[in-house]
Amino acid sequence: MSTKLLQTAEAKRLNEIQERNTPWRAWGPYLSERAWGTVREDYSVNGDAWRYFPYEHARSKAYRWGDDGIAGIANRHQILCFALALWNGQDSMLKERLFGLTGPQGNHGEDVKEYYFYLDATPTHSYLKYLYKYPQARFPYEKLVEENRRRTRQETEYDLLDTGVFDQNRYFDVVVEYAKASPEDILIRISATNRGDKIALLDVVPTLWYRNTWAWGADDRKPRLRLDQENPFVIRARHFDDGLRQLICDDMTVKPEFLFTENDTNYQRLYNAPNPSPYVKDGINDYIVNGNKEAVNPQQSGTKVGVRYHFAIAAGATATIKLRLTNDIAPKPALSFNFDEVFDARIQEADEFYDSFTSSKASEEQKQVQRQAFAGMIWSKQFYYYDVRRWLRGDPGTPEPPRSRKRGRNNEWKHINNSDIISMPDKWEYPWFAAWDLAFHCVPLAMIDPEFAKTQLLLMLREWYMHPNGQIPAYEWNFADVNPPVHAWAALRVYQLEQEIWGCKDRNFLERVFHKLLLNFTWWVNRKDTEGNNVFQGGFLGLDNIGVFDRSAMLPGGGSLEQSDATSWMGMYCLNLMNMALELAKENPAYEDVASKFFEHFVHIARAMNNMAGQGLALWDEADGFYYDVLHLPNNQSMPLRVRSMVGLIPLFAATTLEEETVNAFPGFRRRMQYFMDNFPELSMHIEVQAFDSGIRRFLSLVHRDRLHRVLRFMLSEGEFLSPFGIRSLSQFHLENPYKLQLDGNIYEVGYEAAESQTPLFGGNSNWRGPIWFPVNYLLIESLQQFHQFFGEEYKVEYPTGSGEKLSLAEISHDLARRMTNLFAQNKQGHRPIYGPAEGTNGKFQTEKHWRDFVLFHEYFNGDNGEGLGASHQTGWTGLIAKLIHQIA
Repeated sequence: MSTKLLQTAEAKRLNEIQERNTPWRAWGPYLSERAWGTVREDYSVNGDAWRYFPYEHARSKAYRWGDDGIAGIANRHQILCFALALWNGQDSMLKERLFGLTGPQGNHGEDVKEYYFYLDATPTHSYLKYLYKYPQARFPYEKLVEENRRRTRQETEYDLLDTGVFDQNRYFDVVVEYAKASPEDILIRISATNRGDKIALLDVVPTLWYRNTWAWGADDRKPRLRLDQENPFVIRARHFDDGLRQLICDDMTVKPEFLFTENDTNYQRLYNAPNPSPYVKDGINDYIVNGNKEAVNPQQSGTKVGVRYHFAIAAGATATIKLRLTNDIAPKPALSFNFDEVFDARIQEADEFYDSFTSSKASEEQKQVQRQAFAGMIWSKQFYYYDVRRWLRGDPGTPEPPRSRKRGRNNEWKHINNSDIISMPDKWEYPWFAAWDLAFHCVPLAMIDPEFAKTQLLLMLREWYMHPNGQIPAYEWNFADVNPPVHAWAALRVYQLEQEIWGCKDRNFLERVFHKLLLNFTWWVNRKDTEGNNVFQGGFLGLDNIGVFDRSAMLPGGGSLEQSDATSWMGMYCLNLMNMALELAKENPAYEDVASKFFEHFVHIARAMNNMAGQGLALWDEADGFYYDVLHLPNNQSMPLRVRSMVGLIPLFAATTLEEETVNAFPGFRRRMQYFMDNFPELSMHIEVQAFDSGIRRFLSLVHRDRLHRVLRFMLSEGEFLSPFGIRSLSQFHLENPYKLQLDGNIYEVGYEAAESQTPLFGGNSNWRGPIWFPVNYLLIESLQQFHQFFGEEYKVEYPTGSGEKLSLAEISHDLARRMTNLFAQNKQGHRPIYGPAEGTNGKFQTEKHWRDFVLFHEYFNGDNGEGLGASHQTGWTGLIAKLIHQIA
């Protein structure tokens, strides 16, 4: 615990939330970056969310379940929203939201085609900073769609930099900052800098609007925005539940235009049907871009307002706007009594907060990467609203959805009724929660805001999320999909991190999580161990295309698959729950019995991995020295699928040491464990024991000492899994030696692909056949530390394999963490591996001063050169880099 941390202003604000219920989180970056093309907004017959609500409709159609915008904020239930809109005088439409390709349009699936960065943020959102790069030339919407559609999966994506719109640096750097004077008094500063060599025109249009809650037939009351006639630069916002607020606008440099309209669908444009009112959602767009003066309300009232500032910005110059969004309803409000002083104070407080727990040994670059990672974690919060029962049957004020919906997507999850702030994987590419992603998010979040991290983990286990049968919902595309059971692991780590960094043991949190996870564990045992032999299935389990075929679909030949990863995840789950029970037993001995149950269940799983149902079949292949999935065919034939992939490394995750002190503290647990070992010697072989003068240590692991050495021989080989930047998801061995399986007249093949996927499995926007992924690498690093804790410095292995140099497992884990952090570090040439070669598409990120210090946290990374791939703002689980920097610095 750092006393320095607890004394910071930001830490005190976090404490005020808990101690005094001060609503510092009432406003935050809760606006999505893409609400179109989502399952929630899809009312189609065939469940084609991308085509039902495309980008082209977003400016004209009111959203049902939540809004989007650029650099936006909203209050807790997204009642009132604020975001940035821009127009360069060239574009075909007002830039109100980020553009990207749909899944079918992209040659590697959906992908945002914009450049924006989360530069800074504090946990209470007392300070937020966002950068958007806006071209001065016409935005090439059509060119991006057409060229990516033309390209094959074997080609790279066509990105915005490829189009040439940033040539000669003719673009604007638009920085949006927020500073809270109080929980509901928010100062806003927008700065636009012309990076080009000529004067350029720019309309900056801060936009305030109410989310449409009135068009769906349940409550037709409308809130109102209106210009204050006595204070002509003040917008008054009145909501029947949210009270009165004001947006006070800067009128010192450029006199703005106030453009009012309604946040209602433009039926005329979309469906060639009459509009109930002439003022619709895209009215501000039509006024600015098309010059339609009748598109905005001359009475200066509505449910959406854009404040238009028109600038001619000289080369290298900056234009700045100041605004204040406040619940202060003084008759003559000021823009700010101390605007600049508040900003300066919040920035200084943010510096003090992050400096307080950053290691003094960390380099300035490591601090910068870590801070931008934390900023991304905070900016990725989003209001998530989804009432499945209402969504399935439709709204009273809208046409009845097709009857097929009642038997379609998510129809067995009618209890889902979400209206919460959730940490998203990526607010553009994945603007919906993903259960196993979220578990990893909570580890770095716990470092800076343990209460929020705990709330997130508990949320997924609440009655309006978890299915009554105990399953945790996966994600909105199919809540019934199965993700790896990592919630218990995350809960333990959050509990431990809060104690380590903040000096608090929240046993109540641990107990609440534990009881709900018992339901989830039971679901796994009942639903995914179909034969009752302690070997589990689970489908794709978050690893998308890693298998020989789609592991979530009907398998070829009508067979079944015994999964090395599913079984290993369950072994890890047992050990996590055992350790949670032992921690809880320190104050309540009743938990000793439960700890014994998970100890025994783990040993049964370990035994089953090596002898399924006593038939001599195993997920371990003795000849190869590796773990594989095993395919069972209806003719009773079984065959290992000899693909050297992450599936065979996941058994390493299930490992823990039982210290003598721990065991002796729980006599009931100790007696039951000894009885088990004495009476089931064939099972106790999976428990390694070390005797010391001071007592006995016991080690539980799916991978015993001899097998560990053989598995690591592959994992630590540079010709197999070990890359300069971490552990690959598939061995490089399969580049020259693809695995092939002939079955029922078909040939199935898995080969090494270092970068984007060349297969259409799971939309083709994800690839587990070679790239480096943060979550599993993080667990591998942690697992090596677990093995080292028991085996000690004496246990050394060759690293890299074939090098002749031997290191301890602790030294190897440290080096793997270093390799991961090197993804983001500038090398001797000043280049970051995440941006690929300097002569490539992202060359600006490597060489130009207004690009090279901004870090993106991609979904996964090229298995050979470390280039960032997939979702570009998946700070979610890639935010684990912040924790790795904390460990190694």
